[in-house]
Amino acid sequence: MKKSIMFIGMDVHKNSIQIAIAEDGRDGEVRNWGKIDNTLQALDKVVRKFVSKGGCLYFVYEAGPCGYQIHRHLTAQGFDCAVVAPSRIPKASGDRIKNDRRDACMLARLHRAGELTAVYVPLAEDEAIRDLTRAREDAKGDEKKAKQRILAFLLRSGFKYSGSKAWSLAHMRWLSDIKMAHPSQQIVLQEYIDTLTESRLRVQRLTEHLQQLLPKWRLFPVVKAFQTLRGVSLIVSSTTVAEIGDLRRFENPAELMGFLGLVPSEHSSGEKNRRGSITKTGNVHVRRVLVEAAWAYRLPARVSRVLLKRQEGASKQVCDISWKAQLRLCSRYRKLWARGKAKQVVVTAIARELCGFMWAIAQHIQIPAQT
Repeated sequence: MKKSIMFIGMDVHKNSIQIAIAEDGRDGEVRNWGKIDNTLQALDKVVRKFVSKGGCLYFVYEAGPCGYQIHRHLTAQGFDCAVVAPSRIPKASGDRIKNDRRDACMLARLHRAGELTAVYVPLAEDEAIRDLTRAREDAKGDEKKAKQRILAFLLRSGFKYSGSKAWSLAHMRWLSDIKMAHPSQQIVLQEYIDTLTESRLRVQRLTEHLQQLLPKWRLFPVVKAFQTLRGVSLIVSSTTVAEIGDLRRFENPAELMGFLGLVPSEHSSGEKNRRGSITKTGNVHVRRVLVEAAWAYRLPARVSRVLLKRQEGASKQVCDISWKAQLRLCSRYRKLWARGKAKQVVVTAIARELCGFMWAIAQHIQIPAQT
């Protein structure tokens, strides 16, 4: 006897999950099942009811702030569960009604029709490293804001630093010598300085934790291999791998470039071909660190002492790709700059090609199987 197939759409929220079921067959019924609490115990209870009917179950829900806990819980039990990006769900232009029930039914119906594209779900360990890199990035953002507050406060108070380099040791000593006109302003300045100091210490602590935990990570060989590239430091490499995962899941570099939003936007129709700035879709964290790394290629190609040390233990194939990337990207930077392109445009173009060389390096790295 052939088992029935049930496509189960779940609209997941903080405290609730709305469930809808689409029966097998294009003309099958799509019905709202009901709402349950967003707990694994409540979900297991519903799953047991569906299993008791003897059908094959295919679950789907949108990626959101609740993370991948439901996906990992269901797949661990042997069920098929897909997580889809909200931006890639087909929607009718005239549909102006949105609620949990309709969203769940829509997910079940589209999943049955095969019109949904599942996103990559990282392993729990990979997501943990990603959380650490993002925490460091947040700390760097707090440090930057603290500096901006200090400079803005001093500027409107009539203090201007005459030194050559801000935030150097000399600059910090200059800050400690400032005497404000009013005691309350002196308190404000000290609080701002203490905030900056704490932000710097937090960045340092998170960086040290990252250095300690990365060697135990299954993707550390990729992180280490990427550091053979010029401008790709430990932070840039670990952020890229933690956010993307295994780069080998992309069939070609162009697919990776599109995933990171580093390809030009286009609006062409008929005989008109219009291309604009980059799409800026996809992962903003990786795009930011790659653009930062691309600035290193404005200088002539050379293997510095720092880079040579990072290449210790790397295979000849990886080192050859690294040198090829230098020759290509340094030359590319000079040519684009000579054509009058803006620096930011040039650096973005270099970042796009840099991720292509990263993809090439990833093809030569052996990664332990997922567990």
